[in-house]
Amino acid sequence: MALPQTRKTQSHERIVDVAARAIRRAGYRGVGVADIMKEAGLTHGGFYAHFPSRDALLVEAMQKAGRDNQVALSESMAKRMTKGDSRFAALVGAYLHDIHLERSDTGCVVAALASETTRQSEMVQHEAKRRVTDLVELVRSALPEGVEREQAQVVAATLVGALQLARTLGGTAGRALLSQTRKALLLKFQPTSFS
Repeated sequence: MALPQTRKTQSHERIVDVAARAIRRAGYRGVGVADIMKEAGLTHGGFYAHFPSRDALLVEAMQKAGRDNQVALSESMAKRMTKGDSRFAALVGAYLHDIHLERSDTGCVVAALASETTRQSEMVQHEAKRRVTDLVELVRSALPEGVEREQAQVVAATLVGALQLARTLGGTAGRALLSQTRKALLLKFQPTSFS
């Protein structure tokens, strides 16, 4: 039986949830303590009762965003697989779906933060590296049989880069880039899809 959550635990989770959405929407700078606390319905002064530092919040926000991304991606992949997609095609289609051009507060945390990570503290960089490793492992698990597992890093980099560029282009050009990248990845790593 699950124990009831304390008010402090509920507040902590609310702060992390708000920060996880903010970090994907606006990057690291989008996680201002005062704004996050306000959006969570709490006072700015209560922040340090929950976190020793802003970096600690960033780490928890990335972890939460990563878990949320994993769940959403797994659900989308499962739906695609029931319609006949291979695991790899389902991953590529779900990750590079046009909806990710519009809903950046729920999109991939790696794509949202990659270009900013090197300017963060070692603690934050360490967690960002874990997010990348998790994405690479997900790709590795989806690669078709016979494809070298080392290719997972190449595919993950292609997915993230394509999403970042498509968001930059936006609109028709962004959707076209996502479509072209989906086709290129499937052609290269699952050519039987195009037979």
